This record gives sequence, structure tokens and C-alpha cells, in this order.
Amino acid sequence: MAMAVAHHRESSSSGGSIDKHLDSGKYVRYTSEQVEALERVYAECPKPSSMRRQQLIRECPILSNIEPKQIKVWFQNRRCREKQRKEASRLQTVNRKLSAMNKLLMEENDRLQKQVSQLVCENGFMRQQLHTPSAANTDASCDSVVTTPQNSKRDANNPAGLLSIAEETLTEFLSKATGTAVDWVQMPGMKPGPDSVGIFAISQSGSGVAARACGLVSLEPTKIAEILKDRLSWFRECRNLEVFTMFPAGNGGTVELVYTQTYAPTTLAPARDFWTLRYTTTLENGSIVVCERSLSGSGTGPNPAVAAQFVRAETLPSGYLIRPCDGGGSIIHIVDHLNLEPWSVPEVLRPLYESPKVVAQKMTIAALRYIRQIAQESSGEVVYGLGRQPAVLRTFSQRLSRGFNDAVNGFNDDGWSILNCDGAEDVIIAVNSTKNLSSTSNPASSLTFLGGILCAKASMLLQNVPPAVLVRFLREHRSEWADFNVDAYCAASLKAGNYAYPGMRPTRFTGNQIIMPLGHTIEHEEMLEVIRLEGHSLAQEDAFVSRDIHLLQICSGTDENAVGTCSELIFAPIDEMFPDDAPLVPSGFRIIPLDSKPGDKKDTPNSNRTLDLMTSGLEVGPATTHGGADSSSSQNTRSVLTIAFQFPFDSNMQNNVVIMARQYVRSVISSVQRVAMAISPSGINPAVGAKLSPGSPEAVTLAHWICQSYRQVYIFILNISSILVDVLYIFSEKSLTCSSFALISYYLGSDLLRSDSLVGDLMLKQLWHHPDAILCCSLKSQPVFVFANQAGLDMLETTLVALQDITLDKIFDESGRKALCGDFAKLMQQGFAYLPTGMCMSTMGRHVSYEQAISWKVLTADDNSVHCLAFSFINWSFV
Repeated sequence: MAMAVAHHRESSSSGGSIDKHLDSGKYVRYTSEQVEALERVYAECPKPSSMRRQQLIRECPILSNIEPKQIKVWFQNRRCREKQRKEASRLQTVNRKLSAMNKLLMEENDRLQKQVSQLVCENGFMRQQLHTPSAANTDASCDSVVTTPQNSKRDANNPAGLLSIAEETLTEFLSKATGTAVDWVQMPGMKPGPDSVGIFAISQSGSGVAARACGLVSLEPTKIAEILKDRLSWFRECRNLEVFTMFPAGNGGTVELVYTQTYAPTTLAPARDFWTLRYTTTLENGSIVVCERSLSGSGTGPNPAVAAQFVRAETLPSGYLIRPCDGGGSIIHIVDHLNLEPWSVPEVLRPLYESPKVVAQKMTIAALRYIRQIAQESSGEVVYGLGRQPAVLRTFSQRLSRGFNDAVNGFNDDGWSILNCDGAEDVIIAVNSTKNLSSTSNPASSLTFLGGILCAKASMLLQNVPPAVLVRFLREHRSEWADFNVDAYCAASLKAGNYAYPGMRPTRFTGNQIIMPLGHTIEHEEMLEVIRLEGHSLAQEDAFVSRDIHLLQICSGTDENAVGTCSELIFAPIDEMFPDDAPLVPSGFRIIPLDSKPGDKKDTPNSNRTLDLMTSGLEVGPATTHGGADSSSSQNTRSVLTIAFQFPFDSNMQNNVVIMARQYVRSVISSVQRVAMAISPSGINPAVGAKLSPGSPEAVTLAHWICQSYRQVYIFILNISSILVDVLYIFSEKSLTCSSFALISYYLGSDLLRSDSLVGDLMLKQLWHHPDAILCCSLKSQPVFVFANQAGLDMLETTLVALQDITLDKIFDESGRKALCGDFAKLMQQGFAYLPTGMCMSTMGRHVSYEQAISWKVLTADDNSVHCLAFSFINWSFV
């Protein structure tokens, strides 16, 4: 009986706990008012805390019958549903994109198959022609009769003739965009894929250079056509585009006669202009086509005198094919086929006008990227800083680029004139006395300078300098090349004519710069940012007044893997709270890579406006094989650097500003040369390994003298130390005996080289890779360095070419110079000297610490005379 009662209690207790558990976890059906109240809270805080949930129950009587745990479960489920909804939407978008990309790739595959079939047929025909010479002549003549097109006379002066040209242009363009009229090859470094911008191809035929792009954009075809026709909004090198004549065509299309001017990318080449026919029509499948080609004629624009400053280039059938996509969006085909008349530029610059990669980056890829940027901004996916609208930031970037292009080109119709240029100056000075900085949105805020704008500009050829690396260094290390007082002058000149020659208001700048990003393009190929340069006045009356300078800056082309990309750093002084229509006077740098061709000569033309940075023949590096094709591309790259700086000035200060501008730009050029030398390959090519050049007998001889002189010092110290050891042993100073041996080993080691049998190139190779920094300087009144191994170049952050511009006193600090001067007599007398732990300075201004340094005389092997002094810095490191 007792067991039965106990069992009954246990069952009752167990059942009660289960019922309680079910009550606390049962499903709750919410009313519409309760759901509305919870949704309002969810909109404010998707994940409320426990206290917030309890507060919600107290404040909302309609939720009083619901437990806090149930409200917690509701918010968890709500977040889960939101996450699932977003994921489903994302997957649908990806699916539509992949379907469209698959369609695009299938079309591209069909086109390539047709191209392969055509090439196979041509190959078979050529084989047949080679085997049957007699038939070849007959077939060729017949073929010429059949395939030679009749030169039908088309009158470009009446609508009927222009419409005929337009229809022919449409046919040729479509054959390039979707057919096999051009042998396209994939753009290097631009592989297609779901996350790529598009499919890119290039071609270089005898009649010009061509680039092609295909991509997906989530905009409607009419919107895309409208944007692409407005070339001034996205093509940075477009100076002017004017439609002279427009008349309707069939299918609701239009025919336009367009005159276009483009900027020259550098001061060493003239600008280009185009006189073209542009045809816009709609195909039967709903696709929109905008095609264009050049017309032969004298259409020179509104002012023939202005057109005389340009070289007339040719646009072969090009354009845009925009097809609507299922589910929204469009598929775009872009073709740019140009003949830029490379004969009109110096031979060293012709790769700029003969490279399809440059055309692809500047026009084809730029157009597709701009369309995608607009699409993402329209969808709200892009977030910008400082509360600026995307259209405003795009306008800032366009104004900076356009202002820099205006300064580089200096067109007469803009008011520019060359000042006292006889062709022998390396820096060109141009003056614009009518410069008016205004914004179309607010002409009342225009700023007209009493004197005008002065521009100092120059171009130089760089050898083996990666443009992306150089522009990144110029952006991140402004103090290495810029004079902040000049920046302060330009900034002050923009404030209601507040002119002050540099130095009249002394300011101390800390060298610090703060980069505040404003926005960037979707692939980060261009960044817009505000730069703050920190400064303080040195005058006692306003010692605590901030003299910070603010610059608006765009930086592009920082990706080393991008092919044919132009790298730019353009900036302009602004106020701290700059309005959307703030006046801008841009300055900056542009670096354009030059495509190398097989058989190109490394010697460059003797141009008065070209500064050529060639590598030294004494440099230790891999053997140069002129006939080989497997040399590293980084050792044969060239690029053109264009520098342009603008300075506002008052009329009574023009001469002073001219002198200041010329000196400043020359100083910037010198700094850029030094930086370029430091970041260029220093002579050892990692791809080739440690194979040293047998064509440098001077370096081999110097290495032999360095090691031989060091060995003599080592033997001398070893003999002295053995005597010292004997003396110490007599006096039972065994601890000092051990320490003396340790001292010798620490200072000199067993020897400079590991083996005495090393000779020639092997000795030079071992010296080059020695872990300690070894440098040699001349014995002149102003000692300069003449040699350094790889560790020495790394420590000084320089190259063998720039090494000879560094004097000995520049690398030591004050204590190091005193120690060297105190031990110089000992060095010349006994042949060597020790320098205590100290600091030295690299060419980039970085501090270098070293534990010990030893100096010794380098003697010639013939007459034992002193050739130079050698220094070895042991265990050095950057601070």
C-alpha cells in the first residue's frame, strides 16, 4: 500500500512538472495589435535586452499576458526570418546574375568557335596555296575580284548619304561586338567570373588599336545609353563634346555629327580631336545601339584656330550594344576602335598611342565601371563619408581631374600662354591671366584672381619604377617631397585674394598628415579623400593658432597587378568646411606605363623636356642578355611621369612666384628622382637569382680590394690580440683572455668571407649578400659613397645609382660625426677604427640604429695606396 501511494505521488509530481514545462513553452498566438507593437520595437532595436523586454511588457498593456521568455522567442524568430529573407533575395540576385553571365559566356563561346572555324579554313586555304603555286595566282586574282568592295560614293553632306554611312557603321560595329570581324584576345589580368566587372578583350591590327568589354549592369538600356552618350561625365580625357547636326532616322533613331576634343596625357604630346558620325537606333529584339565612326572632311568645330592645336585622330566603327536582360538589368557590349596617329608623338611615347591596353583602361573599362558605379549608387549599396551625396563626390573627382588636365595641356582658348620658354628649360611655366574658378551651380561664388594662375610643369621618363608603388609612396609620404609652406601659400591665396609670399608668415609643420576618406569606386581603383596637414604658427602673437592645411585629393592606379593603368595623385587646397562648389586649383602627378616591344632600344631620345632615369652600368645585377626573351619584365619597364603644379598669384608678385614655382618644381623633381631610385630594383633580380653580372670588372676589383684590406686588418688585430692574451695569461686574467677572443669574434668574425678560395664573381656575390651593411666612400674633401652591398642599400634605402649623391656626413647623427672625426686620425694611421653604438639616417629620413661599426682603409693591390674607406655596420635595424 505504501509503495502504491509513493508511486502515485511520483507520477503526480512528474506529470505536474511536464504540464508546467508545456505551459511555459507552448505556442502563443499573437493578435495584430501585439504584432504591431513588437514590430515597432524591432524597427528600433532588433535585439532588445532583458530589461528592455520587461520594460516593454510594463509599457504595453496588450503584452501583459505574454511572458518575457515568449517575447524573447518572438524576437529570435523575427531576426531569423529577416536573415532568411535577405539570404533568399541575395540568392535570387546571384542566380539572375549567373544566368545572365552564363548566357554571355555561351555567346562568347559561340563567337570563339566561329573564329576558330574561320582560322582553320584560312589555314587550309594557305596550305593549298603553298602546294599549288600556279593555282594560287589564279585563286588570288579571282578572290580579289570577288571580295574587293566597290567604292560606292556616299555623300556626307546630305541626310541620305549620312544615313547610308550610319547603316554601314551599324553593321561593322555589330560584327566587332558579337562577331569575328576582329581577332580579340583576352585582356591580361582580367579574368571573367561572377565577381568580375566583365569580360575584356583587346586587339592590335594594322588600322589601329581596339578594346572590347561585355558586362552586366542593373540599369535599364535607355538609362545606360543616356549615360554613355554623355562622355564628359565618365571619360576623364574628354575636354569637349559638341553635337553640330542631328536629324531623325528610322526605328526612332537619330544621326548626329559630333566634334570631340580630348586631352593629351603628358606635356610631350599634342592633344587629339575627332569629327564623327554617331548613330543611335533600336534593333528588333529591343536592344539599343549607339555606334560611331569618323567622317572624312573639314569639320573642325566652332573655332578652326582652336582645332589647330589638335591632331585629328580617327574613330573606326565603335560603340555600345545594350540588350535588356530577363528579370531586369542589361547586358552591355562596348567596342572602342581608334587610330590615334602615333606618328605625331616622339618615338619613346608611341606605345601610349599604339597600346590597346591603354585604350581599354582609359575608355572601355572606365565606361563599364562608371555604369556599375551609378547602378550601385542608385540601389543604395554605396555609403560615403562626411554626409556628401554621391553625385557631389563624383563632381569633385571630375573637377580635380579636369583642372589637372587643363594645366598639363594649357590650351590657348582657355587663356594659357607659355612664359619665356626658349625650349632649353626643363620646367615649363605657363600663365593664365583670365582664370575664373566658378561652379555652374553657383556662379556667384566664382573666384577671379587679380593676377591669375601660374602653372609649372614637366615630364620625365622613369626606368624600372612601378607606377603603382611610386604613387602610393607619394601619397603616404608627402613630407618626403612637398614643401608645406608652399602648400600654405596656395591655401591662403584662395581666401578672397589673401596673397602672402612663402616665408612672410613663418609656420612650423609637424610633417604629420591625416587622411580622411570621402569615397571610392566599387573596385577601389580610385579614392577621394581629404588630407589635413598639421601646422602651427611660429609668431609669438598667435603661437597657439592652428595653421592646418586641408587638401582635396584623388588617388588612382595603386594596384600593381592592373595592366595599362594610369596612376595619378591630384590634389587641391580647400577650406576645412568646403562647400560643394568650392573653387579648386589642382596640382599633382600622373604616371603612365609604356608598353615595351621586342627589340626596343634602351637609349632614349635627347629631349630637352625629358629627364631619363637610366640605370648605371656599374650596378651589380643580373647579366643583360640583349637577344633573350626571358628577362624579367620589371627590369625593362618604362613609364612617363608628368608633374604640374598651379599657383595663384597677384599681378605685382608674378616674377617672384615664377621664380618660386620653378625652384619648387625642380625640387619636387629631384625628390621624385630620389624616391624612384630607391624603390626601383636595386640590381639583384629575385626571379633570376643571385647570378652577378660578369660585365662589371670594376665591381669585382673593388670587392677584391675590400676583402683583401679587411683580411690584413683581421690578421693585424689577431697578432695584437695574441700578444695581449699572453700578457693577460701571465697575470692570470683568464676572464679577460676569454673576453678578448670574444671581442675579436664579435667585431670581425673569423673573416669577412667564409672562404679564402673565393675569387672573381663568387667573391663579389658573397660580399653582396653579406648580412652586415658594407659601404665605401671616397677620400675627398666631401666624401661621397661609391659602393654598397645589398644590406647597405637597404639600410640607406637607396640604390647604387643614387648612392654617389649621398655624402658621408649626411648619414651620421651628431654623436656619430663626432666619433668619426675623433677616430679619423687613428683610422688613417693604423688602418682601422671602431665606432661605438650609434644612430644614422636613411635617405628616406628614417633612423637606423647599429650595435657597432668598423671602418678600414681599402688599399689597391698594385701600389698599396688608399683607394677609399670602407664601413661595416653590424646588427643594424630601423628604429
